[in-house]
Amino acid sequence: MSERVIVVSNRVPTEEVPSGGLVVALHDCLSARGGLWLGAHPEPSEDADGGLVELPGGDGYEKAAFRLTPEEYEDYYLGYANSVLWPLCHRRTDLIALDRRYAEAYERVNRRVARHLAEMLTPDDLIWIHDYHFLPLARYLRELGVTNRIGFFLHIPFPALGDVTALPEREALHDWVVAFDVFGVQTRADVARGLEMFRAHQAGELMLDGRVKFRGDTVDIRSFPIGIDVEAFAGAAQAGGGRRLAGLGEYEDLVIGVDRLDYSKGIPNRVTAFGQYLDRLGPDSRRATLLQIAPPSRSSVTAYQEITRQLEYLAGSLNGDHAELDWTPIRYIHRGVPRDTLARLYRAARVGMVTPLADGMNLVAKEYVAAQDPEDPGVLILSATAGAAESMTDALIVNAYDTLEMAEALERALSMPLAERQDRHRRLLTTVRETHIAGWSQNFLSCLRQAEPAMPRVAMAG
Repeated sequence: MSERVIVVSNRVPTEEVPSGGLVVALHDCLSARGGLWLGAHPEPSEDADGGLVELPGGDGYEKAAFRLTPEEYEDYYLGYANSVLWPLCHRRTDLIALDRRYAEAYERVNRRVARHLAEMLTPDDLIWIHDYHFLPLARYLRELGVTNRIGFFLHIPFPALGDVTALPEREALHDWVVAFDVFGVQTRADVARGLEMFRAHQAGELMLDGRVKFRGDTVDIRSFPIGIDVEAFAGAAQAGGGRRLAGLGEYEDLVIGVDRLDYSKGIPNRVTAFGQYLDRLGPDSRRATLLQIAPPSRSSVTAYQEITRQLEYLAGSLNGDHAELDWTPIRYIHRGVPRDTLARLYRAARVGMVTPLADGMNLVAKEYVAAQDPEDPGVLILSATAGAAESMTDALIVNAYDTLEMAEALERALSMPLAERQDRHRRLLTTVRETHIAGWSQNFLSCLRQAEPAMPRVAMAG
């Protein structure tokens, strides 16, 4: 029987031609091997128990979706996934919204997805589950008698031990993780946090081969740093014309930030730092413009509404203080921009500011580097709290909470000599190439294939 890869993620790509690095990588993976991509249907339905919905297939693989009721969308997706687990993993336990309905909906949806999966599996299938929406899924599959190899990849940071205590289901979290054969994370620091969680529990044991043992089950927690399609992105950037697109003057430099509008991205601190940089400019200094692109995200969640208002106030206030008739120092775009357009803007930007307060990896940092002209590259400013900072050490590394330090880094970046810019970019590009997106998927699946087959497990309460 031939191997089939089953991918489970929150969203299933609906475009005929997939776009975006991760989506393209998984599409290519399934196209080469055959398989199924399962995710949530984009339209809630009152008939969530009616079975899977077949979607137009990919190139050589199938697509299917499970339904959510409107209440489950509110409680499972916006509630537990994005108002409990998201702030937990991004070190904002003060924003966790505790509601028992959320946890109940999260369990109900994951159990339903487990039933759908168990009914269609064959013995040789590899199951690859993605992200925090499905942390309990392997446990529920094991309870149904599934012994297939099951891997998981967490795209966001693994929560710190001190923050896990804020989760009412903190005891269940250990059981969720250990039900997987391979639990993938972005960085070595994430691996350390995962091991620490088990080390701190009396039932946890770190084995000599690096795996974790917990109540008789074992899991391999490993880092698989995600990357981008370097050649494709660089090719899009070479179309050029970014300065014209941004309407820059002859003596005006572009500083760019691109983030989904989220409190974890540190955008207000970045805008404040840019304002402090403007305060330090002399009357004859070369102008710089910050282009902040921040498409909306989960706008119905209160925390996101608050950061939207904060950012709009900051941008308006700083422009009021510093703008001239022919110059607006901060340009804020609250919508998405096409990927090819972003690549051209990155290439035109003298500085890329990637300064999240917490981030699993942050592919904008890698896209910015890939887009640069090697003969005249820009400078990447990267916060130490981005996962990318673990390997991209030739960026200007900053403290995302220290706005003055970021303002000083801006000054340094905008005045950096060409030779230093070229040297830093050359080393950064080497790092970006080493984590190419295609190698990421190949490495993970290779590791999963080598995992020992699971033993049937007995259902547990909770």
